[in-house]
Amino acid sequence: MELTNLSVRSFLEELASESAAPGGGSVAALGGALGAALAAMVARLTVGKEKYRDEWEGMERLRDEADALRIRFLDLLSQDANSFNAFMEAMKLPKDTEDQKAKRSKAMQEALLHAARIPLETVRAMGEMARLAREAVARGNRNAVTDAGTAALLARAAALAAAYNVRANLLALKDQDVAARLRRELEDALAVTLATADEVLPLVEEKLV
Repeated sequence: MELTNLSVRSFLEELASESAAPGGGSVAALGGALGAALAAMVARLTVGKEKYRDEWEGMERLRDEADALRIRFLDLLSQDANSFNAFMEAMKLPKDTEDQKAKRSKAMQEALLHAARIPLETVRAMGEMARLAREAVARGNRNAVTDAGTAALLARAAALAAAYNVRANLLALKDQDVAARLRRELEDALAVTLATADEVLPLVEEKLV
C-alpha cells in the first residue's frame, strides 16, 4: 500500500489503526509536505500581482523549491513507514541457532540505523522548509502571511517530532560511535530548523498589526 496515494480520510484511518506504521515519523514528514505546499501557495499568490512585481523572480524560485521539497517530504513519509516495517521483518527472522541469532541481530541493527537516518533527513529538510517560510513571510503576498507563518509552525513541530524518532531508534543501536555521531548531526540540524522557524513568528506578528 502506497501511503501517499491514499485519500486524507483513508490515511487517517490507517494512522488510527492498530498498525504501528505509519506513525509519528510519517506524520512529521507529512507536516513538512503541508508546510512546503503552503509556501508554494504563497509564492503563487505573489507572482503576477503587480504590487509585488519586484518579488516575482524570487517567488518563482521559491515556488519551484517548495514544490520539489513537497515531493521530497512525501518520499520521506513512505520511507519512514517502510523502514519501520523492515525492522519488524528483521525481528521475525528465526533465532533457533547461534548463526540465525547473529544474522537476525545484524538485520535488526541495520534496520534500526536506516530507521534513524530517515527522520534525521526529515529534520534537515525542515530547515529548508523553515527558510522558505521565512522568505515567503518577508517577501510574499501580505494577504497570505499567515499561511507562510503556518508553514514555519509546521516546520518547528514536525522537526521536533522527527527528532523524537531519531532518538528512539538510536537508543537500541549497539554501535555507540555511530549513534553519537548521528546524535550530533541531529542536534545541529534541529538547531538550524528551530532557529529559522523562530525568526519567522515575529515577522508574522509585525504584519498582523
